[in-house]
Amino acid sequence: MRTGDTIAAVSTPPGRGGIGIVRISGPDARAIVSSVLRFAEVPPAWKPWSSALATLPDADGHAVDQVVTTYFAAPRSYTAEDVIEIACHGSPVVLRYALERVCQAGARLAEPGEFTLRAYLNGRIDLPQAEAIRDLIDATTLYQARIAAQQAEGSVSRRLKPVKEQLLELIALLEAGIDFAEDDISVAPAEEILRRLGPIESAIADLIASFAYGKLVHEGFTLAIVGRPNVGKSSLFNRLLEQDRAIVTEIPGTTRDVVSETASLGGIPVKLLDTAGIRRGQDVVESLGIERSYQAMADADLTLVVVDASQTLTQEDEALIRRAQGDGRTLVVANKSDLARQLDVPEALPVSALTGAGIGELRNAVMEAIAPLGRLEQEGGFITSLRHEQLLRESGEALAQARTATSVGIPHEMLLLDLYAALRPIDAITGATTADDILNRIFSTFCIGK
Repeated sequence: MRTGDTIAAVSTPPGRGGIGIVRISGPDARAIVSSVLRFAEVPPAWKPWSSALATLPDADGHAVDQVVTTYFAAPRSYTAEDVIEIACHGSPVVLRYALERVCQAGARLAEPGEFTLRAYLNGRIDLPQAEAIRDLIDATTLYQARIAAQQAEGSVSRRLKPVKEQLLELIALLEAGIDFAEDDISVAPAEEILRRLGPIESAIADLIASFAYGKLVHEGFTLAIVGRPNVGKSSLFNRLLEQDRAIVTEIPGTTRDVVSETASLGGIPVKLLDTAGIRRGQDVVESLGIERSYQAMADADLTLVVVDASQTLTQEDEALIRRAQGDGRTLVVANKSDLARQLDVPEALPVSALTGAGIGELRNAVMEAIAPLGRLEQEGGFITSLRHEQLLRESGEALAQARTATSVGIPHEMLLLDLYAALRPIDAITGATTADDILNRIFSTFCIGK
């Protein structure tokens, strides 16, 4: 991909709107825009971080649109290059014409993600920040957006920075001991190496563990609602969804198929599944619906088994609870708690889908069951990328090998291979470490000035 030329693209979503933006980035951005638009001041002043009014003319000089240009001067722009944004009225025809004129004047169409790629290549952002920008665009809940914004500001890099620093210091210590042994610099004893490895391994392990919650934030989870007919599954589904999505009647077997809808629970996307009431099927269609209920239980991250609090627990309820517990994480919910309670199941959460009583407690119980360390992770920061988790696992495995090598007295030249193997995955997240980085640490840390 060529990176020294000027690129352009429509930066607003397809379709009609009040405003649409054409973005241009590169060394010739000002010259290209000056040749395409008609400004009151000739040549345009191009004052950084300011806007100017201009006219977009057609080939005959007739005005097509009045536009506003905003100039962001290098290196204090998104891409660290000269960037100009042309704000037109949001007509697809006008935006397409403006982009065509800009490309005719010397720009080329940007590749997908190329503006952010240039920001990375020019040192404005690192890889975790670039990935967070993508996640911010794809966010479906406000909490997802807030986490992505924190990562776009460098929260992942900041958490990895001290880990990488400690690992580089250990590498520099061993490199110096090997390269300058004749200068009476002692090679670190095994106890010192193990002491330094400890906090690095611990920090990596904590980050890997945080992915369990981060994956939920990034991808969401599935919550299946199962139970016998007429225990209030669809009513509870509607209450959790906060809208009337499923049909609710007093007729047993109203829900014949799995009804799904996506909502937000604690800021995390959750796919709610309302299933057919589980009983001996009355016909072929209902039997197929019940089979799908069982499949939903098996596939869900968490199952809510709904029972009727106004009745005693039946054999069907007990069998369903056992099956759900065998399939995975399960919560028992005693619905209709607003009626006279007959149920004697201490672990069942009392709720009323009719009045809303206990729904807040149920939401909290769901979050505690699906992400018990969620609040802790929110305080300490967490990773949401599968790529980061896999790279950190590679680093952790290499550190474990380094610990073993140190314990059995492997020469430091061989130990360094494991340490560099642990550093490379971290570099794949935060950016490469050069040989100069190691040398600078060696000479700044040790007094080698003979």
